[in-house]
Amino acid sequence: MASTLTRRSVIAGGLASALALTLAACGGSGSSTGSSGSGESGAVDGISVDGETTTIKVGATPNPHVEMLQWIQDNLAAEAGLNLDIVEITDYQTPNTSLADGSLAANFYQTPNFLAQQIDEKGYDFVSVADVHIEPMGIYSATAKGIEEIADGSSITLNNDPANTARGLKLLEAAGLITLDDSVDLPSDLDITDNPKNLKIVTVAGEQVATTMSDANVGAVVLNGNYAIDAGLTPSKDALLLEEAEGSPYVNQLVVRTADKDNEALTTLAGLMTSPELSAWISERWTDGSVIAAF
Repeated sequence: MASTLTRRSVIAGGLASALALTLAACGGSGSSTGSSGSGESGAVDGISVDGETTTIKVGATPNPHVEMLQWIQDNLAAEAGLNLDIVEITDYQTPNTSLADGSLAANFYQTPNFLAQQIDEKGYDFVSVADVHIEPMGIYSATAKGIEEIADGSSITLNNDPANTARGLKLLEAAGLITLDDSVDLPSDLDITDNPKNLKIVTVAGEQVATTMSDANVGAVVLNGNYAIDAGLTPSKDALLLEEAEGSPYVNQLVVRTADKDNEALTTLAGLMTSPELSAWISERWTDGSVIAAF
């Protein structure tokens, strides 16, 4: 079913051209309905209608996001009159640029702090329409078996976008490795006030963090849950320290353009993504607690 109903492209950049090719190949499944993005009936970028089925183009980062969307496509979408065209994207910038330019109708990968930072920095007019799940961020090491074994003077690799850098630094502080200026809401390495192990903070693109684990000078990395899972790690077993999941402010959200937030198809998708059926499946699929339903 996945092969006939859903087309996937693994994209690190240049999403717009790839999506254009995908639409050209769509044939009888309907055409994109324009570029207004105004929320008018039948005129939302990334949404097309063929008879009684509405296709929504959704961008998502790798597992668990794509896997969740695929489960909805395979189990819930048809009965709701939806078809999900899932576009897999490996970086943290393309899903938002593609939502802004109309290549996507929605994306599923970001947390409230990241969304706020992106809106503030880039002026996006986006809004969350569903709080879906939590993936605790963790500290991982190829050499240390515990936080106390992280070598003095070694490097710690973090995701380089400001929101996730700040989140990672706060986790390092929770581990007792550094102290941050508590007056700063979005701390960077410049806001470290105490660093007893003389750790070197290094930031790279989120999708590259896990690849640095084997570097000789890297004592540990701080990984977002999706990148940990994608790297073959089991957060509950492999992390030296995980964020607390209960009450976490880092909920993964379904995000749309503000003008489209009341679109019927997107509202229906939001309902499926916060349904009891999905919650039950998440609990069965990730019994180790690495992914937790937020609803």
